[in-house]
Amino acid sequence: MANNHRNGTTHRSSLNKIDRPLSVNSNTKPASKSKSLPVSGLRKSTPASLAAASAAFKDDAGVPGRVRVAVRLRCRNAEEMVADADFADCVELQPELKRLKLRKNNWDAETYEFDEVLTEFASQKRVYEVVAKPVVESVLGGYNGTVMAYGQTGTGKTYTLGRLGEEDPATRGIMVRAMEHILADVSLETDSVTVCYLQLYMETIQDLLDPTNDNISIVEDPKTGDVSLPGATLVEIRDRQSFVELLKLGEAHRFAANTKLNTESSRSHAILMVHVKRSIEGRDMTHSGENGNNNHIIKALKPPIVRKGKLVVVDLAGSERIDKSGSEGHTLEEAKSINLSLSALGKCINALAEGSAHVPVRDSKLTRLLRDSFGGTARTSLVITIGPSPRHRGETASTIMFGQRAMKVENMLKLKEEFDYKSLSRRLDIQLDKLIAEQERQQKAFEDEIERITLEAESRISEAERNYADSLEVNPFSTFQKERLKYQKDYMESIKKLEEKWVINQQKQGSETIIIGSKDGTSNERGSMMSVVEELAEVKKLLLKETQSRKAAEEEVNNLKSQVAQWKRSEALGNTEILKLRKMLEDEAHQKKKLEGEIALLQSQLLHISFEADETRKRLDKGGSDKVPGGFDSLMNQVRNAQLQDSGNGEKASIAKLFEQVGLHKILSLLEAEDADVRIHAVKVVANLAAEESNQEKIVEAGGLSSLLMLLRSSEDETIHRVAAGAIANLAMNEINQELIMVQGGITLLSMTAANAEDPQTLRMVAGAIANLCGNDKLQSKLRAEGGIKALLGMVRCGHPDVLAQVARGIANFAKCESRASTQGTKSGRSLLIDDGALPWIVQNANNEASPIRRHIELALCHLAQHEVNAKDMISGGALWELVRISRDCSREDIRTLAHRTLSSSPAFEAEMKRLRINY
Repeated sequence: MANNHRNGTTHRSSLNKIDRPLSVNSNTKPASKSKSLPVSGLRKSTPASLAAASAAFKDDAGVPGRVRVAVRLRCRNAEEMVADADFADCVELQPELKRLKLRKNNWDAETYEFDEVLTEFASQKRVYEVVAKPVVESVLGGYNGTVMAYGQTGTGKTYTLGRLGEEDPATRGIMVRAMEHILADVSLETDSVTVCYLQLYMETIQDLLDPTNDNISIVEDPKTGDVSLPGATLVEIRDRQSFVELLKLGEAHRFAANTKLNTESSRSHAILMVHVKRSIEGRDMTHSGENGNNNHIIKALKPPIVRKGKLVVVDLAGSERIDKSGSEGHTLEEAKSINLSLSALGKCINALAEGSAHVPVRDSKLTRLLRDSFGGTARTSLVITIGPSPRHRGETASTIMFGQRAMKVENMLKLKEEFDYKSLSRRLDIQLDKLIAEQERQQKAFEDEIERITLEAESRISEAERNYADSLEVNPFSTFQKERLKYQKDYMESIKKLEEKWVINQQKQGSETIIIGSKDGTSNERGSMMSVVEELAEVKKLLLKETQSRKAAEEEVNNLKSQVAQWKRSEALGNTEILKLRKMLEDEAHQKKKLEGEIALLQSQLLHISFEADETRKRLDKGGSDKVPGGFDSLMNQVRNAQLQDSGNGEKASIAKLFEQVGLHKILSLLEAEDADVRIHAVKVVANLAAEESNQEKIVEAGGLSSLLMLLRSSEDETIHRVAAGAIANLAMNEINQELIMVQGGITLLSMTAANAEDPQTLRMVAGAIANLCGNDKLQSKLRAEGGIKALLGMVRCGHPDVLAQVARGIANFAKCESRASTQGTKSGRSLLIDDGALPWIVQNANNEASPIRRHIELALCHLAQHEVNAKDMISGGALWELVRISRDCSREDIRTLAHRTLSSSPAFEAEMKRLRINY
């Protein structure tokens, strides 16, 4: 085994958890033969549910979600094709009804219903969309999810889940497709995706990414009951390719063995855990505060929310019987361990389904790991895989019953959210750093402004002192000098008071300081005093002007406040008016809905009365006195009830009873109903009636054929097209009905339906109807002229074996009729099939692996070769070699004899074989 791996650690967060219920409704469709559980909370006996309930808030009840179960059928393998060639499959799928029939014998079968029924032709993409996609979307939304595969060994569990699809991308399994879905939805800048890949082998948990880590312990949270594996290697995924390489590494370390049932039988349970962490930004909230006259806006950020979802993909090892698998030695011990763990899982599911008081989750490590998947808080989807072989009917029945019991288990889905306080702290630190830097810039600007004003004041004072000194030199008298000193002292005191007022104003209001400079000194005391008085008067005027300006600003603010209040009142009145209008609209809508309901009721009553009047008129005309039947609603209920009966003899009996009680005319009238569901039910009833030969003539006489053709022309529903075409195919088995179908343009409508259809089942029904028409000698030319042969050849694009078998049958019928007409002398010239280009496809599929296709093609070649006019085209098209092979190797003696006789009777074929030196 390779030893390349990456060590990882399990990261724990100190964030607080918040659980919220899922906001979508879960599917609670019950299974057939099972009693659906009521929608309720988690069972009190489940340990995981008790832990989850204790950790959640009191007002958080969660949302129930039933375990969804899909069944997938594997096609026959090479061994089964040989060993079971003479036996039919033990199961029959009805995907459109989501049902499965398990045959007990040739005449008895049991019917089971699942959430999805996937045939052997279902693509990997289809399996992912119906099984895993809803679970992955829930995980991306913050929920836990589980996808698990269960079934007998060799039925395709690992193919369904773990296929890498490197050779063919269409075969990618659920693991690869789920990771592609997750990577496409997350943002790698803010979100993270980590995985761990484990295997449970012989009751030990081993790390597939680190083979040396072969005994990982399970740790359970005592408060929440969550299960974690702290020793597992966690790897962060950034792209799809790295994930594929990780899966390759894990598969290389997984244990496998060669048994009689599977050459690469998994001997361990593989568990892939994908942890998705997504960040959701919180919304800002603003609060206002007031400091003095200034308003400051304080912003408080809501903590970011982190959602953590976990996807668990479980590829269970297949259950096996020792006498069938041939296990011995160490392989036998592995098989015992596998069966014991699967048995423990089955016991837990039985206990949960039956509401038992005790759920044995501790009997196995597998059940401990899956305790959140069954009866816990995860959305769980289970796919059970089965095989068609009747030799393994017991294992198939056990797998089906496991799925039926799992459908009764309900989980309580809860959203996993956490507040990311660390991220909020980092954001607040950044915001604080920005505010500090801005404060420092404002402080520096304020200090620079103070310094500038101080320098300007000092310069003006110096200039005043110089002017005063000059005046002293001009006037030397001492008395004047005393007066001058006195006035100078008063002047300095005034300057000091003005500076104090400037500082006070600067602190309180942030207003600019008005620096009062002195004017030039005068030559006498009176001039100096007058200058000071004038300056004081000027300061008073400025203060008065500032006071008036402030009062005007306050008045303006009050006016604006009154306007805002008035606008708010107007807005309140407008909102009240809007609420009144909304209530009026709601009342009108309610009244309209009520009137529509009354109209619908009146229409139903009118139809009811019309039917009763029609019945009464008919009975009066016949002179009868029986009671008039119930009416349209009763008829519709009877049709629907007939469709809901069990299949087999019971269904035929219910259809026959409906036919006798209701009458064919009323059933056919429902084909024109406006309700699509009614039309679908009605056409299914007609199709079932048409399957009985005794009813076909009655259906045609009552206009049923015209109604079915009308549905092909007017309806766009694929189900109606499929069932109507099947009914027409049943009617086309009668020669008289075949002519009526052609007269009413049936082949044109069938050709149009084939051109527009994509569903293989619809194409199979249409091809079957045209194939039946191809067997009528009288309709050859018309069928070909209206595009019947082209329509048959066009349906080979589907590639479905059942469709190709019907196409081959139609070509064989057409060639047989042509051969008969040429022998009778009513037709001359080469085959119309060759004219329409069918020969290359016939030659290409003459040796098809499917026996029904090959048998019809061989018959068609033999019929075409019976007429010499076709020999040249068949030789140039390579049909001669296929005829030689058929005459030698065909498994059916009659076809082999016919080919031999055809080659012997044709001169052109004999000459060509002689030229090619073919010994025959």
